[in-house]
Parts: sequence; structure tokens; C-alpha cells
Amino acid sequence: MQLISLRQLLDHAAEHGYGVPAFNISNMEQGLAIMNAAQACDAPVILQASLNVRRRYAGDRMIVNIVRALAEQYPNNPICLHQDHGNTEEACLSAVNAGFTSAMMDGSLEADAKTPAGYAYNVDVTERVSRKVHGVGASVEGELGILGSLETGTAVEEDGSGACGHLTRHQLLTDPDQAADFVIRSKIDALAIACGTSHGAYKFTRKPDREILAIDHIEAIHSRLPDTHLVMHGSSSVPQYLQDLINENGGEMAQAWGVPVDEIERGIRSGVRKINIDTDCRMAMSGAMRKYIRENPEVFDPRKFILAAMAELETLVLDRFQRFGAAGHGASIQVIPLPEMARRYREGVLDPRVAVA
Repeated sequence: MQLISLRQLLDHAAEHGYGVPAFNISNMEQGLAIMNAAQACDAPVILQASLNVRRRYAGDRMIVNIVRALAEQYPNNPICLHQDHGNTEEACLSAVNAGFTSAMMDGSLEADAKTPAGYAYNVDVTERVSRKVHGVGASVEGELGILGSLETGTAVEEDGSGACGHLTRHQLLTDPDQAADFVIRSKIDALAIACGTSHGAYKFTRKPDREILAIDHIEAIHSRLPDTHLVMHGSSSVPQYLQDLINENGGEMAQAWGVPVDEIERGIRSGVRKINIDTDCRMAMSGAMRKYIRENPEVFDPRKFILAAMAELETLVLDRFQRFGAAGHGASIQVIPLPEMARRYREGVLDPRVAVA
């Protein structure tokens, strides 16, 4: 099966009222575990890679070839391959040229992926990326507002991306009125919004409430932009059972709180169509490997503890497909080839999904 564009996948999710978890991957084993879960529940899939994975860990050829092989092995589960947090026009275009079917242009930060950017810069660079990427039928996700903690006013760097310095509450929450202008001018297919979520395991110092996790802000944005596909970054739930699994098997992970799954489900009811998850996957695999190695000290075949890790990841992923409503939708999606998507962009059939209420 051909890879699917993010736009087509999220249009289908919006039509049927579900959200799609977007899992970061860096190797074959993660991809297989995710696709096994998708096959088990008939879900479409978003696999995404950071710039660090593309340039310092696996490389474009390896990631693209792994995902293409997965698409052949699991033909009933459409896969979108997405560039996560592209920090420059070049990063996004090189991803699409390598075979990615979607790219995020994170213009909320300047090209160093650390300095908060002005609004004009964000609009300009994101629009340029949209124009060029749409030319080949691939999709673009933009970001308005800066990912970071409403508790501390700071952001955590992960995979090379994270704002430095103190951030105001205004910077940390996407403005609904500005969002309407941004979506129209940048011509993006999906809008990543800031609502208090952040990268990594240590998102909150306590169980989040409305002061530090502004799900009601998502509802305000959706009310203003009812047809725009919204994206939640930093949405790992950091489950307690995985923290315990790690620490009971030699780990020293400090107490952490993530984004509760029921709050994500609330966001899905208010237009969130893509939910980024990375930390949970790392925790599942590392915890399972620690447990297997502790219980089987005589084993030196890495495949055995990697298989244990894959099984734990598959369980986690299956739960998210089911909770977010993506289960049961994979086989019903007929993939539109990218050249046809490019034609539709040219003819204005795929204008930005925006209907200002």
C-alpha cells in the first residue's frame, strides 16, 4: 500500500469523529509493535520521526525504507510518515523529498529551535513550506503558541526542540482569534496548539488541573475554528504502571504526571485529530526490557528482551487506538496517491480546513 498524506487521514478522522495517535519511531522494532497493534484493531497509523532521528540516529533512507516495508506488510492499515518539529524550510522539504508524506513546520520558534519567533516569521515560513509541500501532494502541520509548562513558564528540550528562557502565559496558550488568521494565511492542513502540554515525562509537578492543562482552551479554539484539524503535542500520559515497571526493575525515575487519557478524549471531542505520543512508548519498552533482563540474567540474546519490549509497546498502542476512536477505521480508507492530492491542492479543492464561527 502507498503511504497516505496527513490531510487525507485527518479529513477522514474529522468526518468520523475520532483522533489518531502519532507515534515517534526510530527503529524497526517500534514500527512492528505499532503496526501489530494497528492490525489487531484495524486502525490507520501516523508514524513520525524527529530531526535527531533523521540526522543523528537512523537516517532518512533507513526510516523511509522501514516505513515503506511496513506499508507492504500491513496493507490494510494506511500509514502517514510525518516529520515531527521541522525547524526550517529545508528540514521540511528534505523530509518530503526523502519520502515523508507530511511535515511539521514549527515556526513558533526560530531556526535554532530554541528562540521564540514572532508571528510574522511564523506565518511567512509556514506558508512557504505549505506552498512547496502541497505541490507534491504532501501535507503540512503548523504550530501557533509555544509548547511548554504553564506551571513554570519554561519548556523542556526534547530531540533538539524546546524554547529557552521564561515564557509568558500568552506565549504558552494559542490565541483563538490569531489562530483563525494563521490557518488561512499559512494554508496549513493541521494546527498544533499550545494548551499546557509539553515534551518529556516531567510535564507537571502534580496531577494536572485546569490551571496547568487548559483543555477548555482547545474548546475555545474549536469553537472559533470548527473545521480546522487540531494537534496536541506532548501528550504522553506517563502511566503510573509504567513508572512502577521501570522503578521495580532497577530504574530511578522520579514521580511524574502526564496528560490524562480522559482529557485527551475530551480534546478529541473538540476537534483534536492528531495526538503526539513518544515518552509513553519509551517507558513501555525500557520498562519491559529492564524486567526481562532482571528476571532472565542468563539470557544474552538481545532479540528476547527486545521482543518483550515490543509486546509491552503493542499493549500500550492498542489501548490508545481504541481510546481515541481510531480502531475500526483502517481498512475503510482508500489511499489517494500524492499526485492526485497535489492536483486537488492546485485546483483549490483542498483549501485550509477553516470555518470561522
